[in-house]
This record gives sequence, structure tokens and C-alpha cells, in this order.
Amino acid sequence: MALEILKQGAEGRLYLGEFKGESCLIKERFVKKYRHPELDTQITRQRMKAEVKAAGRCLAAGILAPRILHSDLTGHKLYMEYFGSAQTAKQYIQETVAKSTDEQAKQSLEELCTSIGGIIGRMHANNIIHGDLTTSNILINPNSNSSSSYDVIFIDFGLSHYNQATEDKGVDLYVLERALLSTHSEQPYLFEHILAAYRKECGKDEDAVLAKFEEVRARGRKRTMIG
Repeated sequence: MALEILKQGAEGRLYLGEFKGESCLIKERFVKKYRHPELDTQITRQRMKAEVKAAGRCLAAGILAPRILHSDLTGHKLYMEYFGSAQTAKQYIQETVAKSTDEQAKQSLEELCTSIGGIIGRMHANNIIHGDLTTSNILINPNSNSSSSYDVIFIDFGLSHYNQATEDKGVDLYVLERALLSTHSEQPYLFEHILAAYRKECGKDEDAVLAKFEEVRARGRKRTMIG
């Protein structure tokens, strides 16, 4: 079967393939020549294992993530569920803004942000830290049976870990806020709606997590001013 490459970057490539007769997405991580070979192997395997564990924990908690079909640690490949009709949240936001009036776009995107914030809240309530929350790592998958006409699926858990620490959760939120300000600066209301939905789902540590988030944000602003 010919492989159809979907995306290639510095870290690796994504392409379509099969596993035991099922069409799937194959995520292959490249060897980093600038690293010591043993260190590179260790880091790559850690990230692959992190992705497998986090996706499994999400699914167990009722949070949509790709099913991992097979992990080839030697070949640095993960075989996972493929969502062929999905687009990234980044693409969805940009297309919604381009095709709609400002008011229509804002209403649609506020609904999306409510979904995203609620899901991140449930992830953190289950002590799942994503590690790289951006709109490129969230898929919008059409689903006519859903009340919103789509499912929100989180992907790319290579930097994820399991931790109860409120600071790690605060950092997760800060990374997302910075990504939104960078990628979607003309929609400054996005994070506000994500955070409002997050607070309803994140559990008993809500106040402590939000306090840590504000601390991390303040440190980030101070670094920016110094820089």
C-alpha cells in the first residue's frame, strides 16, 4: 500500500497507512542527529509513551482523543485512529471568521470555546496535563449526531504527563492563552470563554489552579518587559 504523507516537519511526519486491516494515521518521529543517539532514543520513547498513556487516560475519562492502535518504539512510530473529515481548531476559527459576519463568528466561536474549556477542565480534573495546548492540537470533527454538529478531539500528547500539581495546570492554561494571542489575536475573547467553561469542570482545585495561572502569567509579563 502506497503511503500518503499528510504532513512533515522538523519533528517527524504523519502519513496514512494500515494496521491489521484498519486504515490509520501513522506518526513517525525523526532521529535528531544533533543529539547523542542514546539520549535521542530515550527522549523519543518517553514522548511516545506519554502520548499513549495520555490518550488512554482521556478516553477512559470520556474525553475524545485518538485511539492508539499500536506503538512501535523501535521504529519510532505510533499507529492511531484517523479522523479524515476533521480540521484543526485553528483552521476552523480562521474559516469561521472569514465566512461569517463578526457577530455570527463570535457566537460560533464562543460555543466552540465553551466546549474546549470544558474538556480541558475535565482533563485537569483527571490530572492529565496536555503540555502543548494550541488550536493546532485540537481537531474539529463533523458529527451530525452531536448537538453542536461536531466533536472536539484533543491530539498530540507527546509533552503530556499525569500530575496533580496546580502549577502544571496553570502552566497548561498559560501556554494556551499565549498560543491564542499569537495565532488568533483578532479574537481576544476566545480565552475568556475557554476559561469560564474550564472553571465549571476543573474540580475542587479551581481556585488554586487559577491562582497559579495568574502567577505564571505575571512572570511571563515580567519576562516580556525585561526582554
